[in-house]
Amino acid sequence: MSVTKDDVRKVARLSRLAVAEDQLDDMVGDLNGILGWVEQLNEVDVSDVEPLTSVVESPLPMREDVVTDGGIPDQVLANAPRSEDGFFVVPKTVE
Repeated sequence: MSVTKDDVRKVARLSRLAVAEDQLDDMVGDLNGILGWVEQLNEVDVSDVEPLTSVVESPLPMREDVVTDGGIPDQVLANAPRSEDGFFVVPKTVE
């Protein structure tokens, strides 16, 4: 697959980017180079490789799901600009 100037113009318009006409040739070359690298990745045999969630295998730290700072609503609301009946008061944003 190769990219043309028309493709670059269309992608730029869809992504709301301003690309000058004198930059189109450079962008075509850059995008075709990127697509060439992607095509090279398709040649790699990964049939015996298990999918990874991370490059470093380490278990996630687990902790008990318990409330540790409860029962202090006055301290929690102390720095709030406005509070009412133990809740934060925020400006109305939707009419």
